[in-house]
Amino acid sequence: MIDEKLLDIVTKSVIGILENQNEGIKVGVSARHVHLSQEDLETLFGKGHELTPKKILMGDQFAAEECVTLVSPSLRSIEGVRVLGPVRSRSQIEISRTDTFKLKVSPPVRPSGEIKGSAPMALVGPKGSVFLNEGCIIANRHIHMTPADAAKYGVSDNDMVDVEIQNSKPTRFYNVQVRVHKDFNTEMHIDTDDANACAIKQGDHVEIITKH
Repeated sequence: MIDEKLLDIVTKSVIGILENQNEGIKVGVSARHVHLSQEDLETLFGKGHELTPKKILMGDQFAAEECVTLVSPSLRSIEGVRVLGPVRSRSQIEISRTDTFKLKVSPPVRPSGEIKGSAPMALVGPKGSVFLNEGCIIANRHIHMTPADAAKYGVSDNDMVDVEIQNSKPTRFYNVQVRVHKDFNTEMHIDTDDANACAIKQGDHVEIITKH
């Protein structure tokens, strides 16, 4: 006779394994945000200012308490844009396509960090302002991935993959960039426009369908 208690434990264990196998890659929805150089941080917030962590994101990356106002060359603005830390070598603004209509700018779709020739933008803080001749982009869709998960999925840094989500509005995203680093958590990042259009919420999961 089968021990019902043991059967229950085994059943729950198998279900847990299957759920983890089918879970896929978690989605993180990125709202508009700013990365600052130390020089620009001090211009905006005062000499010697350091960012105050509000929420840890992954590795040493965090959302800061500090926020700035974006002002476009056409003098359109968006207030309360979160600064992400730590500081970088160059300042960068990441916004959605919807934001571009309000600001009347035309930034390119780029991987984070590739700002050469991108759109101009002014930043206003409590202590000063900074005008960037370039630095405003729409971030491309990308997956942050640990080396272990990269090996699991058979991908390498800067590979392109297609991913799919099965929800109330099933969607396939093409040419999603894979970015591999030991300090990353495995997570796909999309902006608020993609999330809203495809009924995706923070913490949903996607599956890799094709590797290019």
